[in-house]
Amino acid sequence: MRLGRRPTSKGIIRPPQGCFEEAVQKRGRVEPEQLGQLIDTQAAALALYARQWCGVPDDVVQDAFLKLAMQQPAPDEPVAWLYRVVRNAAISAGRSARRRRRHEAAAAVRIPTWFVSDENRLDAETATAALLELSDDQRECIVAHLWGGLTFAQIAEVIGSSSSSAHRFYLAGLARLRERLGVQCPTRVTTRR
Repeated sequence: MRLGRRPTSKGIIRPPQGCFEEAVQKRGRVEPEQLGQLIDTQAAALALYARQWCGVPDDVVQDAFLKLAMQQPAPDEPVAWLYRVVRNAAISAGRSARRRRRHEAAAAVRIPTWFVSDENRLDAETATAALLELSDDQRECIVAHLWGGLTFAQIAEVIGSSSSSAHRFYLAGLARLRERLGVQCPTRVTTRR
């Protein structure tokens, strides 16, 4: 049986009704040729179908075709089976994305601010201007240590100096920032016995 195509009223080429179902029933599983034809004829429509539920329709469609290739025995109506699998996976992917966004938003709210109180809080423009007044080495060491979490040995490798030089750049930069912003150095309370 030759698998021909027939154009629809909207110009979309569709295979003759029942040709895939017949091929599946004869062989008991979807052969690579039929899988290729299904991909050619159905992938775009399936992606459009999945797009209404999720933001990653191509991934969902690809997974559905992989499931079809591994399905044993093959479904009696592979096109209908694909639509069902794509629909379920797209709804699940959309639900997961919404849950992830909610979780990330909630986690972002729980993170304490870097500055202690609103009265001591710096605005972004003031902090950026103060950082730009530092030397390149001082700014790089401060940003890498405070925001990047790098150790002074790691910073030294990055800037091509010793760890003691990186530490000196860091301390000098902090002193200059405190002076520029009018912030006092926090004192450490030590107790002696």
